[in-house]
Amino acid sequence: MVTNSMISRRGLAPEKLRWRCDPATIPFDTTADAPLVTDLVGQERAFRALKMGVELSAPGYNIFVCGLAGTGRGGTIAHVVGQIHPAAKSSLDRCYVNNFKNPDRPRLLTIPRGQANAFKKDMESGIEFLRRRIPQVFEGEPFQRQKARIVDRFTSREKELMDDFTRRIGRDQFALGHMQVGAVALPEIFPVLEGQMVPIEDVPKLVHEGKLETTAAEDLERKYEQFRQEFTVVYRKTLTLSRELASELSYLEQEAASVLVDGFVEELKEKYPGEVVAEYLEEVRHNLLDNLDPFKEREEEEEAGSGSIPEGASRPTTSERDPFRVYGVNVILAHNHEDGSPVIFETTPTYTNLFGTIQRSYDARGGWNSDFMDLRAGSILRADGGFLVMYAYDAITETGVWRTLKRTLNHGRLEIQPLEMFFPFGSSVLKPEPIDTNVKIILIGDRHMYEMLYEYEEDFRKIFKVRVEFDEEMMMSDAVVRQYSGRLHQLSEQENIPAFDRTAVAAMLEFGVRQAGRRNKVTARFPELADLAREAAYIARQENASPVTSAHVRSAREARVERHNLAETKIREMIEEGTLLIETDASRIGQVNGLSVLEIGGYCFGKPVRITASAALGKAGLINIEREANLSGRLHDKGMQIIAGYLRSKFAQDKPLSLAASICFEQSYSGVDGDSASSTEVYALLSALSGLPIRQDIGVTGSVNQHGDIQPIGGVNEKIEGFYDVCRAKGLTGRQGVMIPKENVEDLMLRDDVIESVSDGKFQILPITSVEEGIEILTGVPAGVRDSNGTFDADTIFSRVDMRLHEMAATLKQFE
Repeated sequence: MVTNSMISRRGLAPEKLRWRCDPATIPFDTTADAPLVTDLVGQERAFRALKMGVELSAPGYNIFVCGLAGTGRGGTIAHVVGQIHPAAKSSLDRCYVNNFKNPDRPRLLTIPRGQANAFKKDMESGIEFLRRRIPQVFEGEPFQRQKARIVDRFTSREKELMDDFTRRIGRDQFALGHMQVGAVALPEIFPVLEGQMVPIEDVPKLVHEGKLETTAAEDLERKYEQFRQEFTVVYRKTLTLSRELASELSYLEQEAASVLVDGFVEELKEKYPGEVVAEYLEEVRHNLLDNLDPFKEREEEEEAGSGSIPEGASRPTTSERDPFRVYGVNVILAHNHEDGSPVIFETTPTYTNLFGTIQRSYDARGGWNSDFMDLRAGSILRADGGFLVMYAYDAITETGVWRTLKRTLNHGRLEIQPLEMFFPFGSSVLKPEPIDTNVKIILIGDRHMYEMLYEYEEDFRKIFKVRVEFDEEMMMSDAVVRQYSGRLHQLSEQENIPAFDRTAVAAMLEFGVRQAGRRNKVTARFPELADLAREAAYIARQENASPVTSAHVRSAREARVERHNLAETKIREMIEEGTLLIETDASRIGQVNGLSVLEIGGYCFGKPVRITASAALGKAGLINIEREANLSGRLHDKGMQIIAGYLRSKFAQDKPLSLAASICFEQSYSGVDGDSASSTEVYALLSALSGLPIRQDIGVTGSVNQHGDIQPIGGVNEKIEGFYDVCRAKGLTGRQGVMIPKENVEDLMLRDDVIESVSDGKFQILPITSVEEGIEILTGVPAGVRDSNGTFDADTIFSRVDMRLHEMAATLKQFE
């Protein structure tokens, strides 16, 4: 059997169990002396990719940022883009105006940078000027005199026509009068009998009464029809005169108003040169001169509105819109002259927030309509000429966003439409002129999402050609020390918490190394570090201490564990009570203490688990009981196949493996995955075949390959600490320890109490490189080596296993 002295000799020295940061190496007394960090440290790969994506303006070079969450991707992208200082891309001002030829197709005006708001203001002031001045022109004496002459001329001509017709019909005893039809008095021709106008319908009645002869009545009716036809001609001439009068009055009004309108339009054309603006202003000119009635109506409304309103009453509202609204300017994108490339971080990328919408205007009766003034811009347009940052998951899950984003990026054009257009009941008839956009999209997601989109979304690989991957860890260096110190300084200023002294910074670095899982690396998940820093500062404030020290950081870590380790505590209690069977002393055949890691709510802890193996005569080979119960994951199944390959390579070169061996994780009811226990399963199986007992005071972890090499695993610190806690609870004997892969030594960042027990000789950490080395420690018997004849050395573990397999093969052959 192996002795305690042999174990001690193989155990790791205490200084190998943890990387310690010497506070003297921290170049600041407190973080208040550390410079604030503005650079992106430890993410050079990501920075280079981001720089290329930002500076390359070719189509499709949008950026997808991926990496584990918590590395500060979202909050640093905008800052990093600003650091790169990309060349400013010219983005012009945009506004929508009325399309007088087709109001359902609002016209887009592209105006030089920084002029859109001024153009809108000039249009508003110009229309307001016309609203005041045009009514004054129409009321002026020169205009009224010309208008009176035109009206008199046409009135005279109309009177001449009517007087001539009246004289002609008067010679035949007819007269022109009016007949009341409802509320309207219509001109009508009447026969005159005995000095009275008689309706033509009463003539038959007069004949019947003998007051009029039949021949005379027939003559009246014949003349009536003749005069009626003539009157139709005359009446049409009067209507023509009325239209000519209206045309001349309109021309007069246009001539009178054109001086003001032309001055207004020409001034704007001179101030805002450009073919598109000039074309729109010409349409404004023609529409103003063709629609002068609103100017006159406005004056009448003002006169009517000047009257008093009874107390408690309200002015009547009209359901019609302001007639001058058609001359408005809807600025949807405006800049200052000094603005650079915009960087917008859209935290709520809904369809409306990204692409804009068309709002509805409701009237007093509940009806609604929309026009060019109801168009609203979104983040994509506001980021024109710059960068728009958003989270990929939100963009994919929000209704209509992903499809519209692809279309916008593929065509480089933005069409503003309401979200209702995606549904059958969408009823918007407005189709604004598309906007040419030049915006670079930066999506933030994870690796899995990137791979899924790249594999199944064909357009994705065309429009997101730059992948920026943030690493969750970085190499330890002096720059990292400055980064941690600067981030803590920044946190202290932003949240008004105490500064951290050099011992606290060292403790934070040690925590970062443990989170990274490797001594030469440190985590880049600064939000997690910030949380620990806040909790340490809270404890310092409770103690009225400043600055924060390493003791406060340790207390914060212990308090965090206590908040999350209820499940771990319950499991340990079950082990102490004997409900979960774990032995930490003595020896057992075919039984090993394996080590597993559980994660509950983000908290990871180690849990010992009993692994047993049994072997018998048969042909079933290795039986994975977890798999038979549907509790085994794919990686664990793979580990079982590797064990079978190892046994065949080691013991089946001269005989078939004639056994049926089962391996089981005892009292495991929630599933098993991973191959970190494959070496443990090999040891249990070798013990069962050789009949040699295995020490129960050694916890075992490590995966194995088909050649018997022990491979590194994850969670080594949690596994060691989990087994140590159980051993401490049952009583430390000085023989207990954990056997780990040698390659995991550089991952060790153990707790202080574990290191103290190792220093006192109460606990051991045993690194190994092969199955042979491990089985020798567990059994105290040499593993054995094949000699030139292919047989193992006598009195070794492998010789006993090989002999047992020979016997099983011979027995099975004889039995068959």
